[in-house]
Amino acid sequence: MPIYKGRKEDLGNNRPVSLTLMLGKVMEQIILSVITWHVKYNQVIRPSQHGFMKGRSCLTNLISFYDKVTHLVDEGKAVDVVYLDFSKAFDTVSHSILLEKLAAHGLDRHILHWVKNWLDGQAQIVVVNGVKSS
Repeated sequence: MPIYKGRKEDLGNNRPVSLTLMLGKVMEQIILSVITWHVKYNQVIRPSQHGFMKGRSCLTNLISFYDKVTHLVDEGKAVDVVYLDFSKAFDTVSHSILLEKLAAHGLDRHILHWVKNWLDGQAQIVVVNGVKSS
């Protein structure tokens, strides 16, 4: 069933709800913990990364950004800001490119195999007024 983000009339505002088996959720958590450990241990992600990192959030990112900007303004320097919205990009990420990037960062081949199988098994369908999406 879709979750509406905004006006119900605009079908582009629908977000799917995923119903996953408990075993799948446990497997997702195991894979997540392995990937998270690998990323931290091998310093794949810079310390300035906030999204999807434990103990970091949009709020900690905003505080860090605000701190840097106020220091620059206090020093009399000009500051330009560009805002981008990548939310739609995550809905259409290429699984093959994702797997290539994980492999390039040295993720274990067994974990890559699990991730590939998990991605291949994912399918989402939205039903609106009895009509299913492809």
